[in-house]
Amino acid sequence: MERLRVERGYSQRRLAARVTALGRPMTFTQLSRLERQVRRCDIDDLVAIAAALGVPAQALLADTEELHPAAEEGAI
Repeated sequence: MERLRVERGYSQRRLAARVTALGRPMTFTQLSRLERQVRRCDIDDLVAIAAALGVPAQALLADTEELHPAAEEGAI
């Protein structure tokens, strides 16, 4: 998620504002916690963030799998 946000030149505040504008209220603090995996990302957050970034939701899931390849093998 962070990689896609940075690639698009969005700050956390700007992305959170875009998500909020799409109808899913989100503060930059909540977004920061999602990026740091301190806060659980529910499906509504995932879909709204993906829409705000202009990518399919699967792109955010693929990003997570790249960070944790062992999850694919059932190790996590």
